[in-house]
Amino acid sequence: MLDMAYIRENGERLQRTADGKGIALSVAELIERDDRRRELLREVERLRGERNRLSELVGRLLKQGAAEEAEPARKEAQATNDELGVLEAELAEVEASCRKLMQLVPNPVSADTPEGKSDADNVEVKRVGELPSFEFEPLSHVELGEKLGIVDLPRGVKIGGARQYVLKGAGWHLHRAVQQLAMDVLESRGFTPLDVPMMVRGEALLNTGFFPTGEDQVFAIAEEDRYLVGTSEVSLVSYLAGEIVELDGPIRLAAATACFRREIGSSGRDVHGLYRVHQFSKVEQVVVCENDPELSERLLQEITDNAERILQLLELPYRIVAVCIGDMSQKTHKQYDIETWMPSRQAYGETHSASNLLDFQARRANIRYRDGAGKLRYCHTLNNTAIATPRILIPLLENHQREDGSVYVPQALRPYLGGRDELRPLDF
Repeated sequence: MLDMAYIRENGERLQRTADGKGIALSVAELIERDDRRRELLREVERLRGERNRLSELVGRLLKQGAAEEAEPARKEAQATNDELGVLEAELAEVEASCRKLMQLVPNPVSADTPEGKSDADNVEVKRVGELPSFEFEPLSHVELGEKLGIVDLPRGVKIGGARQYVLKGAGWHLHRAVQQLAMDVLESRGFTPLDVPMMVRGEALLNTGFFPTGEDQVFAIAEEDRYLVGTSEVSLVSYLAGEIVELDGPIRLAAATACFRREIGSSGRDVHGLYRVHQFSKVEQVVVCENDPELSERLLQEITDNAERILQLLELPYRIVAVCIGDMSQKTHKQYDIETWMPSRQAYGETHSASNLLDFQARRANIRYRDGAGKLRYCHTLNNTAIATPRILIPLLENHQREDGSVYVPQALRPYLGGRDELRPLDF
């Protein structure tokens, strides 16, 4: 959470940010609650001191055999203790309400974050690659998946309900290949691979900024403080939670994991086929660095470039957009989305997201380092989706399809697919 002194100094800015991000928060109410908390704390501390003074007086008088003289002090001590009990209960209630409100305070956005209310207001900053031009009627990824025998949506729904799927044969191999390609790219660029839990405690989600505002998107394990999370970012950041880390340079971590999201609010074409599903796989990159805005900005460009490199290896056309305030989460300071061209949608669809969180996440997770002067400081954290599948299979199949129903396999994927340069029905 942000420091209360910072919140007091930047109340108007944080209220604008909360309004822009659609967070129901009154910063003025939080400050008012904190004023009352401070007032109660002072009075509670005064009464505790008075109670202790009276208790010592009673003890001293009783030791001297002056029980009658100790009685008034005993009664006053009891009255003080009763009053203290009432105020301590109110203090606990006010502290709880302060914590609840502080957990809603958003990370302020960067000066170059666009204004806007939804992804429709995101601003394109870069476009790469030529859009495909087909001399035939192209098929959707659902039609291609059925024709190639690699995607089975009906049986996925039969097994797990809506927004589930089965990948088989070449579909399974393609799904695994793009993940391994992404991990190999990240390892070549200094990332340490980790295999991390995707079932986590609620504390991990709160510490990383996914609770309380994103709680409706997370699958909870009944009657336990355990949750299935939608990104290994939660686990990778929590890996360092509560620690004082050594920063000889940025810490670069990566994981390839299954992920789970409820996708509340999704509808229309977003729930068709493989675009928004409840279970998917993702290669995530997380960076932890010094508390230096210029450094974390450079690292934001670096992790975005990592994702770009993977798309270039997949030979896919894409664009980068600067995400507007209304399309940002509570925790994000600055964000880029990468959208890949999807012919069946006749539009770019989001496939990657890169975010700079400054020290917002590290404060919650208590990740610190010692600077050159030996002073403890909170780190900056960043994250990016290197690849998410099966969503990436949508542009991969649709952009690389051929008139005869086969699908071209990009050069970079062939080593992971036994050297195959195309997919055809009954492959694998």
